[in-house]
Amino acid sequence: MAAWTWRFEKADGAEVQPAVEPDEFTTQGDAESWIGEHWKALLEGGADQVRLFEDTTEIYGPMSLRVAEEA
Repeated sequence: MAAWTWRFEKADGAEVQPAVEPDEFTTQGDAESWIGEHWKALLEGGADQVRLFEDTTEIYGPMSLRVAEEA
């Protein structure tokens, strides 16, 4: 069974410890739902972006946790 995990990073790509410890995810949807619920706390805790992995394969990222500024 695949394991879905998040990597938490500063804007420069350096890994940081998350302010909220993630669950173990068995589906991509569960992992994405979790990040949707916790992104603000993660951002406030020092993470600027995340990457999603399925086992050791990067699925996407970096994905910013910052809201795009409106022009």
